[in-house]
Amino acid sequence: MRVLIASDKYKGSLTATQVAQTIAQGLGETLPGIVCDLCPIADGGEGTTEAMVTALGGEWMTVATADAQGRERQARYGWCAGQAVMEMSAASGLALVNDLKLNPQIASTYGTGVMLKHALDRGVKKIIIGIGGSATNDGGLGMAAALGYRFLDTAGQDVPAVLAEVLRIRHIQSPCATFCPILVACDVDNPLLGEKGATRVYGPQKGVTEPLWFEERLEHLADLVARDLGTDPREVPGAGAAGGLGWGLMAFMGARLTNGFDLVAEQIGLESRVAQADLVITGEGRLDAQTLHGKGPVGIAQMARRLGKKVAAFAGGIEDSPALQAQFDFTRATKPASMPLAEAIARAEELLAVAVRESSGEIGRLLGR
Repeated sequence: MRVLIASDKYKGSLTATQVAQTIAQGLGETLPGIVCDLCPIADGGEGTTEAMVTALGGEWMTVATADAQGRERQARYGWCAGQAVMEMSAASGLALVNDLKLNPQIASTYGTGVMLKHALDRGVKKIIIGIGGSATNDGGLGMAAALGYRFLDTAGQDVPAVLAEVLRIRHIQSPCATFCPILVACDVDNPLLGEKGATRVYGPQKGVTEPLWFEERLEHLADLVARDLGTDPREVPGAGAAGGLGWGLMAFMGARLTNGFDLVAEQIGLESRVAQADLVITGEGRLDAQTLHGKGPVGIAQMARRLGKKVAAFAGGIEDSPALQAQFDFTRATKPASMPLAEAIARAEELLAVAVRESSGEIGRLLGR
């Protein structure tokens, strides 16, 4: 019997790979003879790179780059048969600068651009990048500078590629580079500007207190790009993702934005792996109403149902929702109701292992054993 283990991460405690490994070990101890196919998943946010590198058997590349506040750091991305898989949060993520006072006026995506350039210099054939968890609101300005774009003033002199200096820019000079296809995993539909744009919706979590200041500068940058580069994706759904990096990747690199789960599923051959399985096991840190809106476990469940497969889910917590429960043939929460959340997070691997062993009867029933 073949079991596909396609779980997302348990945020704050276990990576998607660790979840899959723990479930596989528990099944091996209680249901001998089962073959487990480990296929950790992600929806384009944090953990996407690790999930895809594991699923595709890729390797890791390490790059000397900088965080959003300009401090030197090492970042890594995945290399899978000539294809690069990366997350902007590895270089420009909010979690990397939470020890500093947030300063969105100078926070930059330059470090993400360094990662991209590293992959391009290695002759990459395609780049997949997840853009969740950003610390920036610069529209990809810093990224563009790292890729060789020049931003010039009225005298033709270079202007620093930070928002605080954007209004001095009068001309954008392209590096005339040819970029490989770039797919952006994005699960929001915000435009670059306006009430539903990058600054007003996501800016406050990055320290933005004067949204009009950012709006003026991003609009100026978008106008320059439209004039000098001949492209204007400011209204494309997702342009406002990651502080406008969605827009920047389209504007400066010709990238295409797409649903994160669908992108990951296609790249790892998820449908064919589901088709070969006798049972699919999925899950994430918490299954709740948000899970029903484009999250990986429901995407897995719907694919499994379409292919006539049973599907089970393990999660730290599971909301009592008929619509949610209807997606799965079996669910099991790993966190005891009386246990404090902090303790459950610290003991996540142990609790998951116990839950899998105690559920062996239900798993066996789903397998027809």
